[in-house]
Amino acid sequence: MTAPTPRRAVLVAALAVATAATTAGAYGGGSPASAAPAPRGPGRTADNRFWYAHEHWLAGIHQGTTAVRGARPGLEIAVPAGRTEYADPHTGRTSVWEYATWTSPVHRSTVPATEAIASWNARTPAGTWIRIELRGTYTDGTSTPWYTMGNWASGDRDIRRTSVDGQTDGRSTVWTDTLAVDAPAGGLRIAEWRLRLTLHRRPGSDGGPTVWLAGAMASDVPDRFTVPACAPSGAAHELKVPRYSQETHSGQYPEYDNGGEAWCSPTSSQMTVEFWGGRASASALSWVDPAYADPQVCHAARSTYDAAYKGCGNWPFNAAYAATYRGLAGVVTRLGSLADLETLVRAGLPVITSQSFLPGELTGAGYGTAGHLMTVVGFTAAGDVVANDPHSPDNPSVRRVYRRREWENVWLRTKRHNAAGKVVSGTGGIAYVYGPAAPGPARTAALRAVGIL
Repeated sequence: MTAPTPRRAVLVAALAVATAATTAGAYGGGSPASAAPAPRGPGRTADNRFWYAHEHWLAGIHQGTTAVRGARPGLEIAVPAGRTEYADPHTGRTSVWEYATWTSPVHRSTVPATEAIASWNARTPAGTWIRIELRGTYTDGTSTPWYTMGNWASGDRDIRRTSVDGQTDGRSTVWTDTLAVDAPAGGLRIAEWRLRLTLHRRPGSDGGPTVWLAGAMASDVPDRFTVPACAPSGAAHELKVPRYSQETHSGQYPEYDNGGEAWCSPTSSQMTVEFWGGRASASALSWVDPAYADPQVCHAARSTYDAAYKGCGNWPFNAAYAATYRGLAGVVTRLGSLADLETLVRAGLPVITSQSFLPGELTGAGYGTAGHLMTVVGFTAAGDVVANDPHSPDNPSVRRVYRRREWENVWLRTKRHNAAGKVVSGTGGIAYVYGPAAPGPARTAALRAVGIL
């Protein structure tokens, strides 16, 4: 069973993504004009802004960083701005690092928001790491502090990948990966925001990390126990996504979120990464017990583990993990309807979704959960959802078909009742979208149609 920690359980979390693409490349190229956020459509509850093109990295404020060209443009260290110490709270080690920073232009959200979440795609070779910070401006003109949204590296030998607890100004709080206004009923919202990226490397070394994509989503989703039904397309469509069970890893590596029974997020991520041809190398898997089946799932769990959250369910960490595979981009989004989801799947994009429900609310699941990830791989002709559900006893049984209306509601609602009858939060349409860093025209059109671009 997959259940989040109380920090995630109390949060009506919201994520969205912008990949701002041209048909030549949503993540890796395009013109500055292509990066402009799409106009807010009827009922749109999320606004997205990402930087990814060479022209984007030229903008903003550079302190020791530089924009680099190439098939996948990025941000790198040119000349370090200075040195700093980092005391890793999870290892007890204090180390000195060279650093350089980039501060994004201010982005004014088209959705005055109750929540904001950053996402990023980056390469962090040994001896490097990055910090992602976000600062919002409230609708009353005052500002939040610079909140740390993640201290991140793809590996775990230099620093421990981590979110940061205890960040609040009394008006907003960072809950693991989500910046949330504390009392949205009072009307306070986040009107605009900017990011700050700090790139670190060992003193005296060459190179450093490369950031390919960074940005954030801001959203304001209304409280709702039920959501409107949308009509199915009427055509069956199913993608051949690999099937992995988290339960076959039960008891394995409990230091990572208590073992496989809690690995719904990395297991879903690994299924989708492999759909796109991503393969972990033999050296990357060499630490896994050779007696364990599907060692790449263990690798995904270790590579998404958040040392502060003490779990593998940090949403941006999963997206960042996917983007460590060559040619892949990964972001976290909030979709507005099951029709949006169907549009992406029909364009060849499997989508990882987060939902919570009681036993009996989702026919055929056979369990209840306060928070669980699965990969939507298709739809039947009747519009029912075909999902690779990792909460299954073995790999062959991972494929499930869930009733459309039931699945739609448990995924999109923001409020629900738990087993004790208490009102708790729902996930409100959270999804991960992984795909080629340069998607083709059809996929770009689908991303635009659902408001991601």
